[in-house]
Amino acid sequence: MREDTARSRIVLRNTLREQASPYDLRGDAHAGLSSTPKTLPSKYFYDARGSHLFEMITRLPEYYLTRAETEILERESGRIVEAFRPRVLVEFGSGAARKTRILLDAMLERGLLEGYGPVDVSAEASRNAADALTRDYPHIRVEGVIGDFERPRDLPFAGRPRLMAFLGSTIGNLEPTHATSFLTSIREEMTAADGFLVGFDLVKDIDVLERAYNDEAGVTAKFNLNVLRVLNRELGASFDLDAFRHRAVWNAADSRFEMHLESVVEQVVRIPSIGLDISFAAGETIRTELSHKYTRESAGELLQASGLGLESWCTDRSDRFALALARAGSV
Repeated sequence: MREDTARSRIVLRNTLREQASPYDLRGDAHAGLSSTPKTLPSKYFYDARGSHLFEMITRLPEYYLTRAETEILERESGRIVEAFRPRVLVEFGSGAARKTRILLDAMLERGLLEGYGPVDVSAEASRNAADALTRDYPHIRVEGVIGDFERPRDLPFAGRPRLMAFLGSTIGNLEPTHATSFLTSIREEMTAADGFLVGFDLVKDIDVLERAYNDEAGVTAKFNLNVLRVLNRELGASFDLDAFRHRAVWNAADSRFEMHLESVVEQVVRIPSIGLDISFAAGETIRTELSHKYTRESAGELLQASGLGLESWCTDRSDRFALALARAGSV
């Protein structure tokens, strides 16, 4: 397949100019580090170094999520596709890796596959996914949206039966009210012919979660501390990474694991570019990530509150992770 022919099947529409940018490091850092308790958004983990560290995390023996989700997709992809017989896969967060291809292959085997629609804030990630998939699937058309996937609108391939997929456990990184708002926005974009597939990390033995967030090799700790490197580089902050340590704790009341960076000494950190001097007591933390864990009941309640009806619920053999298939229902 000639490269120019493959490229002719790719259309990427940039909506970032029409949206308020989802990335405002100066504003987010000022607001989060001035608040009580102190917080930073997890999206700032993912510079080039952070993305590489996260890829390392997904291969760790303690990190079960990717393996569990892949197991479900390999077993259930045929049934997922048969439930809606979609012609297009629309994916929130672009991907050309194994999980995406399992669904595309199931559609291809049934003579259904026409298109792929990545929705991602990264133009580079969208282009890389589009190039890889048009090269490997000679007849696929890619219509992508470069924009904030948490504010979905005018999704690609309107009028064609679509399977919309939000793979991984990113839904768990959203506060429940934010998750409801996000899923409601997706439901408003769906027609009766569309299906929605979403991943949920499940409530499980705390020891399993502890190991996943406190891996023996310390990769998750490096990933967490990387956000301070980002602030130092981008905002001229004075964070001493040796003066903070990674902490991951289970919040039973809210059914979530929380990642924190704990100040090991009393200190003041300066960020002159945003006019901020931040005092830390020894033991005080910055909360950097939330990861809500769901049951079938709580996931169903979230979907119902968003106007989505649960069609099927599939878990891995160890009941660590679930994929929920839903359709637009009445509110």
